[in-house]
Amino acid sequence: MPASRSPSGITPTRQGPTPTTRRIDEIERRFFDYKARGIPFGPDDGTIAPWAAVASLPFAPEIVIPTLRHFTESYPQLRGEYGLMCSLNHTFGNGSGDTDGWHSVHHYGLDQGPIILMIENYRSGSIWRWMKQCPYLIKGLRSAGFANGWLSTLS
Repeated sequence: MPASRSPSGITPTRQGPTPTTRRIDEIERRFFDYKARGIPFGPDDGTIAPWAAVASLPFAPEIVIPTLRHFTESYPQLRGEYGLMCSLNHTFGNGSGDTDGWHSVHHYGLDQGPIILMIENYRSGSIWRWMKQCPYLIKGLRSAGFANGWLSTLS
């Protein structure tokens, strides 16, 4: 199904299946296209972003690495020329017994930035090391009320 055009004439990106409602397992479920998703307060239509798992690599590698292995083995259609596609929704099939669900066919540079930074941070720790040396960032964090953790070790 082609993406619809907005009033400005720009074709919106597809980060979710499509704005629609479907009955799945006797439950009426709403699906979205481009939408800020989040739990517990944002809408949740089952769409997940594999790149977000990669961006969590330095925080929980014991969870992220098996998760990425699962994505690449179970959903080979998520792999593209530039890495993983931006999102998938396993519950949104095509209505003809499809079990693969929906997946985006797009890559977004905005998604790739955190991937590159967090892989490097996991590998070497350099991103956090540089961050801790940036006086503007330190001042901003303190101005926002942050004081503990590594900030408390600085003079």
